[in-house]
Amino acid sequence: MKKNILRILALIIVLSLALVACAPAEEAAETVMEEAEEVVEEVEEVVEEAVDEGVDMVLLPKFMGNLVFDEANQGAEEAHAELGNTGELEYIGPTAENSVAGQIEIVTSATTRGVGAIMISNNAGDQIAPAAQAALDAGITVVTWDSPIPSAEGEQLFVAQVDFDETGEVMADMALSILGEDGGKFAVLSASPDAANQNAWIAALEEVLKEPEYAALELLDIVYGNDISEDSYNQALALVQTYPDMELIMAPTTIGIASAAKAMQDEGLCETVKISGLGLPSEMVDFTMNGCAPEFALWSFVDLGYLSYYVSYLIATDELEPVEGATFEAGRMGTYTIEKDPTRDAGLRVLMGPFSVYDETNVQ
Repeated sequence: MKKNILRILALIIVLSLALVACAPAEEAAETVMEEAEEVVEEVEEVVEEAVDEGVDMVLLPKFMGNLVFDEANQGAEEAHAELGNTGELEYIGPTAENSVAGQIEIVTSATTRGVGAIMISNNAGDQIAPAAQAALDAGITVVTWDSPIPSAEGEQLFVAQVDFDETGEVMADMALSILGEDGGKFAVLSASPDAANQNAWIAALEEVLKEPEYAALELLDIVYGNDISEDSYNQALALVQTYPDMELIMAPTTIGIASAAKAMQDEGLCETVKISGLGLPSEMVDFTMNGCAPEFALWSFVDLGYLSYYVSYLIATDELEPVEGATFEAGRMGTYTIEKDPTRDAGLRVLMGPFSVYDETNVQ
């Protein structure tokens, strides 16, 4: 918006000078110049007002109450202050029980209010696409982070924490590391069936398991705890009951992995059923040190929130066009390039990375 206003200002100045040059008399030239100066002053006021207003931005997690999303908000707040945005940064999300409908409602409400940018960690699959497209049609910047819109409809850019295909390999490697070269049987405890990132990671894991080096691993089942602690806890216990020869639960969700580890600890099953997946070190340290969860992985959600805010602000202020090949500087995180998302049929992404794998040597 600021760039467009400045272009108008430059055009007015050029036209004014042209009129002055063409004026037949000195008086006419003076009159045109005075009028041009008045117009320039008015446009300058508009520019100042536009800059002072800033860009109102909404950070929308899958749901509230998850520490990793709170960390992402910390990163967004850091970028908000660093960029000097005088607009409001609103961190708002639904409850876990009402995540799908709640996210759609929040996007619709933000569109009605006319915010400048909406940053979505999508937990509604393609169900959120119409609301996101409506926001985009209204001139609002729409960026996804953590979890994209599968079809990419209504989304200008996805900020990927890691390469989704790599996630499958990391989980398979951790499973082999924990179970040993002879492998064993394991199950997946995921978040919700509509979580695009979870589904992509699991699909990547299933592809990796087809490789000869992972032939000793057998995936028994995929269940969902909906990223609710109690549900995830109960699903972990149900897996133990259903598959008595299961040796590992792989949970690619921070709530799921912590809940499953607690379930095994409470039932005294840590020696027979191990836990792994994607977890927050501060929540997993005790489970790692007592052997319930020997290895797990994650990335920095603070950095993810920072990068998501930074690129969304650049797009919203016309400093960056979200097209393939475009590069930009993201403050302390350096230079990034927008690329086609190889994990979806459509859509663009920025890849953050990298993974960090934690065990007893570094979790503390």
